[in-house]
Amino acid sequence: MANWLISKVTGTELHDYGCTLKAYRKDVIKHVRLYGEMHRFIPAIASWAGASIAEEVVEHHQRRFGKSKYGIGRTIRVILDLITVKFLQSFSTRPIHAFGSPGLILGGAGFLISLYLSYDKLILGHQIGGRPLLLLAILFIILGAQLVVMGLLGEMLARIYHESQGKPIYTLKKVIR
Repeated sequence: MANWLISKVTGTELHDYGCTLKAYRKDVIKHVRLYGEMHRFIPAIASWAGASIAEEVVEHHQRRFGKSKYGIGRTIRVILDLITVKFLQSFSTRPIHAFGSPGLILGGAGFLISLYLSYDKLILGHQIGGRPLLLLAILFIILGAQLVVMGLLGEMLARIYHESQGKPIYTLKKVIR
């Protein structure tokens, strides 16, 4: 199930992401930066860098000594790492797209609810102070503003990261003239 989920989220189809027997070309792997337990996502990261991925079936032998370290507890860490990998794949150079869109939607919804409540109070004369809708409008506006600001901070951090270290946003294998 985990292999299927990782394949769907990353877009790199493999039968066994957990198999540690892997071979890579030097020119591909030298650009891959690994942190934490990201080793299982190397094929996906290499694929995003333009590498061709192939899988060869190998024989797995039964464990003869020791106890397996795999369990349901590792699932949470793998899912969190998968979220990180997907975010880095999709939004590492444009975090405002990840946070700004939901922020604008929430802020816009809060603004529309506020307009409705203003109409209800000013035109229709109803009391709105004790209504949960008022709190929801305020919550949406504040969350929307926070998400947009987080996206802007992410943009600044991404630029600082790439520019200060001279890291290219993408790499070229060769230039054809």
